[in-house]
Amino acid sequence: MEVIFLGTGAGMPSKQRNTSSLVINLAAEEEGYWMVDCGEATQHQLLHTTIKPRKINKIFITHLHGDHIFGLPGFLGSRSFLGGDEPLDIYGPAGLNDWLLATLRLTKTHLTYPLRVHEIEEGILFENDHFIVRTKRLQHVVPSYGFRIEQKPLLGKLLIDKAIAAGVPKGPLLQKLKQGEDIILEDGQMVRSKEVTGEPQKGFILAVLGDTSFCGASIELAEQADVVIHEATFDSETGQLAADYGHSTIVDAATIAKMAAAKNLIANHISARFLPGDLAVLLDQGKAVFPNLFIANDFSKYALQDGQVTEL
Repeated sequence: MEVIFLGTGAGMPSKQRNTSSLVINLAAEEEGYWMVDCGEATQHQLLHTTIKPRKINKIFITHLHGDHIFGLPGFLGSRSFLGGDEPLDIYGPAGLNDWLLATLRLTKTHLTYPLRVHEIEEGILFENDHFIVRTKRLQHVVPSYGFRIEQKPLLGKLLIDKAIAAGVPKGPLLQKLKQGEDIILEDGQMVRSKEVTGEPQKGFILAVLGDTSFCGASIELAEQADVVIHEATFDSETGQLAADYGHSTIVDAATIAKMAAAKNLIANHISARFLPGDLAVLLDQGKAVFPNLFIANDFSKYALQDGQVTEL
């Protein structure tokens, strides 16, 4: 699993940071690419990466503020122009469907693929063979949601020596056992997958939280997560502004990660008041509470390997 940040700013674009968007690369997990938020110029940011719009098959919208959705109509249209024909599922708050349909209709934007908009409430958004995705409402000035993406347990490793000792020949039967299927040999003997594979391995947990002030729902979504992505619009000295506008400080984000017993924290949605030279101070403030902290910049890319986050 990799996370690529396309926009890490707050409110409006600046010279250093575009508006909010990130992409979760789940190609290795057979799920393609999932986007979270699509602020203004997100499709332009994509041009600086290797990600193709047609490869994105799910979009999660945390809330309906412009810096999180104004890039969505352009992205949807370009996905058609660039050969996208696979269905696209979009999950977001009530009102998203009306806004999108009105925008596409008034601009006569024709899509070459099925668009499925799911207006969300708290609970399970969807579940498939690999993942279960949950959402809870956070604390902001408009309805804003966080998402908890849980990978289901992975099949145990095939114990090849044990399988061969059981009489399984090399070839496709070994692959079936590895995939969790029981098999029958030519002599009629059954070999059960669980008898020749190791214990299932725990999947990862990723929490992506929308704009929010400090709240219990954030802690619940982030509980024991391998990675938490949390806004950090303000620093310790501007905490009152954070409270006034329904946002968080870097210390709030770090405290959420600590209280949730998470493993890694990536902070984003950084106010334009903080220039590149100010990031060291922000980082120090957050790490004093939660050491495994990163501050994302536009085009930052992180991979999760063995429970640890590595910046690529």
